[in-house]
Amino acid sequence: MPSDDVAIRVEHVSKDFKLPHEKNSSIKSAVVNFWRRKRGYEIQHTLKDISFEVKKGEFFGIVGRNGSGKSTLLKMLAGIYMPTTGNIQVNGKLTPFIELGVGFNPELTGRENVFLNGSLLGFNRKEMAAMYDDIVAFAEIEKFMDQKLKNYSSGMQVRLAFSIAVKANSPVLLLDEVLAVGDADFQRKCFDYFMSLKSEKRTVVLVTHDMEAVRQYCDKAVMIEKGNITKAGAAESVAQEYQKLFIEDSSSAQATGSDSWGEGGMIVEKSRVVVKDDSVIITSYYGAERDLPAPLYGIVIYNNAGVNILEANTRKDRI
Repeated sequence: MPSDDVAIRVEHVSKDFKLPHEKNSSIKSAVVNFWRRKRGYEIQHTLKDISFEVKKGEFFGIVGRNGSGKSTLLKMLAGIYMPTTGNIQVNGKLTPFIELGVGFNPELTGRENVFLNGSLLGFNRKEMAAMYDDIVAFAEIEKFMDQKLKNYSSGMQVRLAFSIAVKANSPVLLLDEVLAVGDADFQRKCFDYFMSLKSEKRTVVLVTHDMEAVRQYCDKAVMIEKGNITKAGAAESVAQEYQKLFIEDSSSAQATGSDSWGEGGMIVEKSRVVVKDDSVIITSYYGAERDLPAPLYGIVIYNNAGVNILEANTRKDRI
């Protein structure tokens, strides 16, 4: 049933994709396979019976490992994909920021791309003209707006794309891994803008691997694992559950004889990351699930692709 305080309602949504086993390179092969009734594909169940609600004015997080289905869910919220089964209801105008540069034309100027991208988001020229100055000021690329986009650096394109999305001023904003774009100064500017979104009670759906961002900004969150919602509720509890996934991975790796070590018993209760000049300071608080007289512990840092880029522990490092 419709509700005045609900911005997004997802009811028993599933999404399947067909994965072809072979390619029909000609009309003849397509006809032959058709008459043979040869099944040349398998069904991938990307999302399975997903249900949740996002209230108006809520900052809502979606977390999960790569391949879990969270970006597919975001694309369905944006109307890019249609559910195989189930229903999605969005109340109000929605602006997606999902894939950088979608809708940009490298042969057009920055100014022209602002209006082009705005039209793809559903805004008319008058509405974009009213937002134009704010978009350019936020991106901090005023003197480059009449140059062709193909002459922009990747960082400048990131700034422009994100600025269009956040300054579109729609009631509902969808953000996918936006915290990973731009340099450190621009990321801090994004963080400040997120705080203003919270104070304005704008509805934001954020997909991210950054659990500190989930803790800091999100009111509620869901965790998706292998196409299912495995945890839903307060942002802190979902962030803790997400971090446990990597502890479980370490335990599994140890059991198979890898270089991972430890027998569990400790959990991360809180973590904080501070970027200062050229340094990154990570502060973590651990809790013990049982008596541990002389614990050894460590940290592993992954990039957005899930690749281990840094590992340190008290057995071999000072941390």
